[in-house]
Amino acid sequence: MAAKEAEDAAVSGDINQPENVTASDEELRLLDDVVRSFPSAPVKHLLSLGVDPPPTLVCPQCILRLFGKYGPSYCSVSHLLGMLSEVAGHRPNPNDPTFQQSVCEGSICSVCYGILQFIYMDEKQTMVRKECANDLAASIHELARQEGYQIDGFFLEVSIPSFIVEEDNAIRLSMKEKYESEDWFKEILQSETISVKDAIKLYITEPLETLFGVKSGPSSFRVRLTYTPSGVLKSENGEECNKACKRRKKDVLKKCMDTRSSRPSNGKASACFLKIQCYRTPIFILGRYLKYSRNISQTCWIIDDERMGELSVEEITGGGILPLCRGDNYKFHAAGREDIDVRMLGSGRPFLLEIQNPRVLSSELSVKEMEEKVNTLGGELIKVKNLKVVDDQVWTLMREGEAEKQKQYAALVWTSRELEDKDLQMISSRKDMKILQNTPVRVLHRRSPLEREKIIHWMTIEKITGSTQYFLLHLCTQAGTYIKEFVHGDLGRTYPSLGSILGCRAEILQLDVTDVKMDCRNR
Repeated sequence: MAAKEAEDAAVSGDINQPENVTASDEELRLLDDVVRSFPSAPVKHLLSLGVDPPPTLVCPQCILRLFGKYGPSYCSVSHLLGMLSEVAGHRPNPNDPTFQQSVCEGSICSVCYGILQFIYMDEKQTMVRKECANDLAASIHELARQEGYQIDGFFLEVSIPSFIVEEDNAIRLSMKEKYESEDWFKEILQSETISVKDAIKLYITEPLETLFGVKSGPSSFRVRLTYTPSGVLKSENGEECNKACKRRKKDVLKKCMDTRSSRPSNGKASACFLKIQCYRTPIFILGRYLKYSRNISQTCWIIDDERMGELSVEEITGGGILPLCRGDNYKFHAAGREDIDVRMLGSGRPFLLEIQNPRVLSSELSVKEMEEKVNTLGGELIKVKNLKVVDDQVWTLMREGEAEKQKQYAALVWTSRELEDKDLQMISSRKDMKILQNTPVRVLHRRSPLEREKIIHWMTIEKITGSTQYFLLHLCTQAGTYIKEFVHGDLGRTYPSLGSILGCRAEILQLDVTDVKMDCRNR
C-alpha cells in the first residue's frame, strides 16, 4: 500500500519516492521521459479518459508496447495511467475518486483483454487483479515453492487466445491508416511494436529471475501461462457473446478505434481465464531388467477385471524410482516383451522409464540408489542393472534398434521320438534360416492376420542326461520371432518349424530369453 501511495504521489508531482519503495527512481524517471516523448494525438486517441464509462479503451501497457516500449515490472497500472494521461492533456489527481475508480474498476483492455493489466479469472472463476508484474511473478514463485521443485533455470511459455492476436493486428492496422503519414509513425510504429505475448514475457521474466535466483533460458523446468477466453464480450446483464471472435477485422477496428459513441455502451471486454503451471520435462532412465519369475508380466495385465500374475516389471521398477524423482507419474518402455511365463535372463532386456514432471533435478539423482531401491522391492522376482539418466532421443533410438536386434533363447523341448546324433547335427547346420510365420492363433484376437518373414540365425541342441526325448534348444533369432510357434508349428501357420524339420511332433515346455543384443548407449 505504501508503494502504491508513493507512486500516486509521484504521478501528481507532490513528493519524491522514498527509499523504501521498490521502484527505482532512475528507471521511473527514464520511463517518464520516454512517455513524454510520445505524440499526444495518438495517446489521447488510444487512452480514452473521461467522466462516462468505460474509462479506458486501450490499457497503458498496450499503449507503451505499441510504441515499442514497456515499463518496469514493479510499475503499477495507476502510475502508467497517470504518465500517459498527462501526455494526452490530462493531469489526474490520484486522490480523486473518479481517477481511483478508473484504475480499480476500469474496463478490461479491449486489445489485451486484461493480460497486460495483470487481471485474470482464476480456477474458481474469481477475478484477480494484480498491482503489477512483480505481484504476478510472486504468485508463480509461490506455486513452484509449494510444489517443491529444484530449479537451476526456467523457460517461460505463454499461450494466448487467437482473437487477441487479431485485435492486436487490427489496432496496428488502424494506427497505420490514421497516422501513416506522420513522421513519428514511420520511425516507431512500423517496426518497433511489441506483441501482447512478448510483452507479458518481458514483464514477467525479470522478476521471476530475481525470485528463482536463476536466469531464464532453455531449461527442463517450465513456467506456463495459458490464457483462454472467458466470453470475449460480456454484456452488463451477464449475457455472454463471442462477437469479437466472429466479427470481421474492419468491425474490430471501428469498435477499437472509433469514437466512444460508436462502442457498445452496454458491453465490455472480459478478462481471460489464466492457468498457471509449473512443470519439468520428463526424465528418462535407461537400464536393463532381469525377470526370474514365470508369474510376473512385463506390464500390468488385466483381463475381464482380473489381474494376471503377481506383479509386473513396470510396477516394481516405476514404484521404486518414481518416489526418488518426486514425479507425477511414469511410463515404462521396453525393447520388446516376453510372455508372462517366460523368464528374462542373461544380460537383461533394455528398458526406458519416463518420469513425468519430476521435482528433482536429473543431476541430483543417484542411479545407485535407484538400483538398490528397485532391487529391494523386486526381491527374487526381478532385478535391474546399468541404470543411467539419458535424454529423450534414446527412446527413438531404442525403437529404431528393435527391428535390428537379435535375441537368444533357451527352450526346454519335448519330441515325440528319440533324437539321434544326425538330428542334432542337422539342427546345428541350419544357419540364417528363413521362416514364414502367420500371426499365431493365441494372439490372433488382438493382432492383425499377417504373414511375416523371420530369420533363425543359429540353433544348437543340448542333451539332458538320462533323457532321449527332452532336450534344451539354444537359438538366436531375428527380433519379433514367435519362438513357441517355431517349435510346434502352430497348426502349420509357421513353416518350417522345429517339428517339421525333425519330422515329428515337438512341444515347448519352458522358455527363457538369455540375451537381447542391443546397445542403446552406443547408438
